[in-house]
Amino acid sequence: MLDGSKAAYRRRCLEGAIVLAAALLLYVCSGADGRMNGGRAASDPSGKDEDKRTYTFVDVEGAVYEADYLEGLPGCSYEYERLKEKEGYKYYTGKDGTVVSRAGIDVSEYQQSVDWAQVREAGIEFAMIRVGYRGYGSSGKLVEDKLFRAHMDGTLGAGLEVGVYFFSQAVSEEEALEEARFVLERIREYEITYPVAFDTEEIKDDESRTDGLSREQFTDNCIAFCDSVEEAGYDSLIYANMKWMAFTLELERLADYDKWYADYESVPQCPYEFSMWQYSESGTVPGVEGSVDLNIDFENN
Repeated sequence: MLDGSKAAYRRRCLEGAIVLAAALLLYVCSGADGRMNGGRAASDPSGKDEDKRTYTFVDVEGAVYEADYLEGLPGCSYEYERLKEKEGYKYYTGKDGTVVSRAGIDVSEYQQSVDWAQVREAGIEFAMIRVGYRGYGSSGKLVEDKLFRAHMDGTLGAGLEVGVYFFSQAVSEEEALEEARFVLERIREYEITYPVAFDTEEIKDDESRTDGLSREQFTDNCIAFCDSVEEAGYDSLIYANMKWMAFTLELERLADYDKWYADYESVPQCPYEFSMWQYSESGTVPGVEGSVDLNIDFENN
């Protein structure tokens, strides 16, 4: 009986070792490096893998980036062979060749001298005016743009369509709502026909109070601001470049909000829907002293 028990024990040990070895072999062959591939098996050379699609883009300084393509977002539907340029302005045409977009500029106190009548005669149809900004410092003081009221009066007096934007440094939803109230208090006396935009950007060559803010918080701030201005009866807009969309905002949560996309390449690189494109930061327009940002509004089509 004792010798028989030892034999049975040895058989059980051998069977267990075989099972363990087989499991280890299966793990190595099909899943050992799965953790380096997001929990998936290594890519199939045939292309029949489940890896996410990616896209590449360049920023304003020429740096190249790769980002995951977000399958759940509406894709960009513009046909760029219909994107034309004349006398320094871009415009979008219908299939019959007629212009179906609007040309615009955005201005702040940095554009100190503007002849708005001449701007309109030059073919500009709308303007986005900066209402103000929040300071970079720890106090985050809200400041009205020095030329906000002058630009508003001049633009409306010349008969242009007008929208506004606010440069944010909000670090919380509460501060984003404070910024929205700041804007709403100042635009109520004007006829705003274009959107109210929330402008968050990377601050280069300086420290800012939003350094280190999470993607979730940046996105929460966008939603808080936009919902607030929409509740007040205005259209909202989120200003962002491709790098900001890809790596700073949770874009899936912002699918229902229009985008004001900044990209200075010859055609937009954004694979997702957007309604307005800022295509130059160094444009020239008769009536504006110095350079000015140029925009095209596709949503007029």
